[in-house]
Amino acid sequence: MSVPARLSFVTLGVADVGRSTAFYESLGWTRSSASVASTTFFNLQGPVLSLFGRDDLAADAGVDAAGGGFRGVTVAINVSSRAEVDDVYAEWLQAGASAVRSPSAADWGGYTAYVADPDGHLWEIAHNPYFELRADGVVRAPA
Repeated sequence: MSVPARLSFVTLGVADVGRSTAFYESLGWTRSSASVASTTFFNLQGPVLSLFGRDDLAADAGVDAAGGGFRGVTVAINVSSRAEVDDVYAEWLQAGASAVRSPSAADWGGYTAYVADPDGHLWEIAHNPYFELRADGVVRAPA
């Protein structure tokens, strides 16, 4: 057996599912009809994003919900140009995200910015000229 090379869901543990749902909807994202009071789902170009109460998510995984600090994980949205990084960054801030790193040239040759959602989850907004960004929004690393 081999493990499938795919990412199906990204689940963010949040303090208030309703508040976080409203935040992501303010970005223009559409909530799935499968959403319930305790969990919201958004179909993205690729995996499904789910918002789940932080305590409930910790209980589901069997870990302590009190964990905090940087976990070494970010979620990223790749876009087609530097100008689009600037535009998307501004939209996130207008929706209520916190600025973490303003759009700037990255030392690896791309252009990137970071924002944090209302629960502090880090999102990178990036233009990477070295990876294919397909018309359907899927990013492909070189073979």
